[in-house]
Amino acid sequence: VMDEGAGLSLAIAQVVRRLKATRLHSQLEREAKVSVPPRRAAAPHRAAPRRSSLTRSPCWERKLQNAVYRELHVLPPPGHPAASPEHAKEPLAYMREAQAGWERRILKSLNSMSTELGVPLARKRPAPEQKELSNKWNEMGTDEPGHLYLQGGRVHPVLCSSQVLISLRNPNHDRSEEVGAQSQWGLIQVPLNVQDVAQMREAFADLALNIGQLGIDDHTHVPAGMELSDFLFHQHFYTLTTQDSAAAQQYSRQGCPTGLRAELWALILNSTNEPEDILNYDQLKAGVIQYDLLVDNLIYKDVKLTASNDDYYFVFEDFLYQVLLCFSRDTTVLEHFSYNSATPPKSYIQGKAGEEDYVVVYPPNGVIPFHGFSMYVAPLCFLYNEPCKLYSVFKEMYIRYFFRLHSISSSPSGIVSLCLQFERLLQTHLPQLFYHLREIGAQPLRIAFKWMVRAFSGYLSTDQLLLLWDRILGYDSLEIVAVLAAAVFAFRAENLMEVTSLSSAEAVLADLSTLKVMPLLQIFLFATVI
Repeated sequence: VMDEGAGLSLAIAQVVRRLKATRLHSQLEREAKVSVPPRRAAAPHRAAPRRSSLTRSPCWERKLQNAVYRELHVLPPPGHPAASPEHAKEPLAYMREAQAGWERRILKSLNSMSTELGVPLARKRPAPEQKELSNKWNEMGTDEPGHLYLQGGRVHPVLCSSQVLISLRNPNHDRSEEVGAQSQWGLIQVPLNVQDVAQMREAFADLALNIGQLGIDDHTHVPAGMELSDFLFHQHFYTLTTQDSAAAQQYSRQGCPTGLRAELWALILNSTNEPEDILNYDQLKAGVIQYDLLVDNLIYKDVKLTASNDDYYFVFEDFLYQVLLCFSRDTTVLEHFSYNSATPPKSYIQGKAGEEDYVVVYPPNGVIPFHGFSMYVAPLCFLYNEPCKLYSVFKEMYIRYFFRLHSISSSPSGIVSLCLQFERLLQTHLPQLFYHLREIGAQPLRIAFKWMVRAFSGYLSTDQLLLLWDRILGYDSLEIVAVLAAAVFAFRAENLMEVTSLSSAEAVLADLSTLKVMPLLQIFLFATVI
């Protein structure tokens, strides 16, 4: 076990190493050369203060602070120096094995699809096809599947199934030692530490009933003599002028004003829209136009099955294709596998099967899109109307949060812990309801899993979903998603106690579009006697 000092030294070294590989480091070096002239032999005493002028610049100091803040939130705490890379990604062996098994199933499905359709995993587009796709780049949503895409009916979406999580077991854990009967009620039977209600109340103390929240107290007057929405607007506006990521994250716990949300989220995520970002996006776009990947058809199929049929998101079809196709080519996404329990899938260059020198990551970003993947992007289209900015924010959201919703891990924000957290909260709050639903074959998780794996995107109305995502960013955690899932069951408990089958329980919970997120969260956490 490392002491605190050694852990801090490792964390600092890790952050410095990553920052040296960023664009900011190059910018700081260039600025330093401009700011500090060569040392003169006649006046060496003047060199030191000039050298420190760069670090005293508020602009560069803030950029460096925000970059460090981002790295500290993206990277996990450093492990023991002697730990293997696999252990650093996921400390529990049975979790790693389950994830590896899931990856094998997905790869087998993808290879079977390639064989069945008779198409390669990747191919270079002919020049006429490249020209046509380039001309239709902003109108891909209106184009029916034809020579640009395979016929959709023959492409099967990859499903993210709760069955994989249900079958998880720790081979070293003896369930007979557990005394509580409730521990046997749920579908998730792994011994992970999840927070109880008292710990949740402490963790989400800023959601307490006596603290104003956008999404419920917007027109309540505060001591400053103005409505809460105006008061928070001024707070957030000041945060934007100072460009302080940490302050923006703290304030977003009370919700972000609609007019400032896009800028605040970008600030929290340290997402930029500089010329270099635009150039990078254009390069990814060129890669899409030049090469056709089999996963492009999974993206096309997913958008057609989900966002295109959604009353809120169908108008953003073009944006979704542009962002997701570029995302599949972005090799910088591979960096997140250093702290992700998953491993990027690999394949062989065509005609070189079995030759290790010709192994490549496929798709280039290492992420095979599953059914519902496009719903991670769709809500962001309400905030950003520039594809480059939309792409930059989505990518940051994915490598911080969304990847955990389809990876098997022991992380508190991972989908396994969220499912277990949901079941424990419901068992604690409403044991009679949980037992009733279990007895009629309507295990609550079978209904709630689809909400959590999409962070409720496509289920809540967009304004309420954005209020929920404000808190995900504010608390830097997905645990609030499990709390909301349990709160929905509590809200519909009276009707659910009357149902007699899984289908009738699903009918009671079919439409969540009228629900208000903040009242549900506050009542469930702070106004319920346990």
